[in-house]
Amino acid sequence: MSSSEKPSSKGQAWFCTTGLPSDIVVEVDDMTFHLHKFPLMSKSRKLHELITQQEAEAVTHSAVPHEEDDEDEIVEEQCHVTFTDFPGGSEAFEMAAKFSYGVKMELSPSNVASLRCAGEFLEMTEEYSEDNLISKTEKFLSQQVLKSLGNSIKTLKSCERLFPMADELGITERCIDSVISRASSADPALFGWPVSEAAASASKQILWNGIDAAGRRNNAGESWFEDLALLRLPLFKRLILAMREAELNPEIIETCVMYYAKKYIPGVSRSSRKPLPSSSSVSSETEQKEILETVVSNLPPEKNLNSSTATRFLFGLLRTANILNASESCRNSLEKKIGLQLEEATLDDLLVPSYSYLNETLYDVDCVERILSHFLNNFEARNAAAEDAVAEVIERDDAATRSPAMMLVGKLIDGYLSEIASDANLKPDRFYNFAISLPDQARLFDDGLYRAVDVYLKAHPWVSESEREKICGLLDCQKLTLEACTHAAQNERLPLRAVVQVLFFEQLQLRHAIAETLIAAETGVEIGRHSATIEREEEEEENGGGEPLRLGLETDHVEEGSNTWHVAVRENQVLRLDMDSMRTRVHQLERECSSMKRVIEKIEKPAVHGGGWRTSLGKKLGCKFKTQVCDSHQSAVVDTRKERRNRNSQQHHPHHE
Repeated sequence: MSSSEKPSSKGQAWFCTTGLPSDIVVEVDDMTFHLHKFPLMSKSRKLHELITQQEAEAVTHSAVPHEEDDEDEIVEEQCHVTFTDFPGGSEAFEMAAKFSYGVKMELSPSNVASLRCAGEFLEMTEEYSEDNLISKTEKFLSQQVLKSLGNSIKTLKSCERLFPMADELGITERCIDSVISRASSADPALFGWPVSEAAASASKQILWNGIDAAGRRNNAGESWFEDLALLRLPLFKRLILAMREAELNPEIIETCVMYYAKKYIPGVSRSSRKPLPSSSSVSSETEQKEILETVVSNLPPEKNLNSSTATRFLFGLLRTANILNASESCRNSLEKKIGLQLEEATLDDLLVPSYSYLNETLYDVDCVERILSHFLNNFEARNAAAEDAVAEVIERDDAATRSPAMMLVGKLIDGYLSEIASDANLKPDRFYNFAISLPDQARLFDDGLYRAVDVYLKAHPWVSESEREKICGLLDCQKLTLEACTHAAQNERLPLRAVVQVLFFEQLQLRHAIAETLIAAETGVEIGRHSATIEREEEEEENGGGEPLRLGLETDHVEEGSNTWHVAVRENQVLRLDMDSMRTRVHQLERECSSMKRVIEKIEKPAVHGGGWRTSLGKKLGCKFKTQVCDSHQSAVVDTRKERRNRNSQQHHPHHE
């Protein structure tokens, strides 16, 4: 066919404009091809057999005499072939027909699989005709497609409409093996983390000789993840299963399934509110649910290295699982995986809305309780496994107490308690049980817990006095900072017993501070005396020769040492006066506390709504209570371990009191 003899299509008909009338019609799906026998028969064994068979039948039929026919009339009939199950449809047959006519074609990863299947269907083998379609497509597959990760994924995508022939020819299996082989040899760090919204902006800041090398690597990595996400769910599940059987890097598998979830499940990422494109939108909730459960079932059980981003995404999957009413095993799997890395979560992540009508609270408190339980169980298991490697029990306890993960979770849960405390439907028992589930070692100070208790009592003024005392029993007054103690002592929402405890421990803190100051002052004086004595002894040794000049220098040093001593004595006297003043204040606080205890014993029925006992105390003790807004900050916190050491030193040195 020359360059001027090009095929053309009119509606559902396809014509080859060679100037010769067509002598064969081939129907594929809804397209009709008007072609010529010779080009097709020269390349396709199957078409050659079909055309030969029809011509033989036509000769046999024409040999039968017909009375109605004119003997001088010659009738020519066209061959007619119909393919109802042609692999790749009319598009693949059109390309195969062009190949038969000698039209130059552009092979690509997207069409090579369909052409390979078309060649197999039409029996366009090398034995039948040299340099035929099967050999050309196989050469392109081996040299171009299977040596590239991206090309293998594109060809794999094209196989979705070629089943079962693509499987029978091994195209699907070869593409999957190529993807696994290329992905296993790649470093996941080069691709970045495709579900991270900040990855693109961060990569642009990394330049090498003015070239955004990191950005290009991230884009290259995301490109094949995007191509992988174009696969339909059955083929995607098959690929992920093959990755797991090949023991591919779990981080790559997790990245693949999370990228797939991000593309096909709406709302899985809170920061991404853009609508999904029509090509990737999921039409029904049933399909979304199936995709979600597939993604979750293929998540590696271990903690991911990029846990901060992964944790946000896992919470997004959990919210979606609740909305779609996914299976219980799916939600349990998500909760367990989140529990492994709960310290990487944020307060916004924990605020999972309650989608079930069975839950009265605004947020799903039960879900967070289960996640916290998984975290604590895993934490205890890690500590138990580490006990064999630790020599002393005390060192193990200190290490557990100072665990950064446990401290982060403690701060996170206290913040969550403050958020849910304002919910009017949150029962006192649920609040208490959730707050007490966190171990003591998770809270270095109870300021965050005190804030949550204060918010709860303010939002639930109808709570009975016994329940108030139970909730306030969560607090360890020894772990409250001075700022929190000051607020609690003036908090009208707290029961009287809690206020008395706060005042008592506030007094102890002050006495310990005084004792510590006295010890420091006396230690400083002793150091001054010792240094002055050493200085005089050194001067006497140096001036032992008795020269007049050196004697004069000795006199000067003695006078300087004497002046230093007098200054230290005066500073010590001023310091002792301050200590006496502080002792006086401590004694006053002790008397006030004793007076308060006597007043409390005389009170028979404490006021339910507050105010009554505070008015009585105010009149008898001459003090006023004001209500403040609790806003404690960790910057004002004092180390409780230092307080324990101070109490021990106080017991060993009773004369300081």
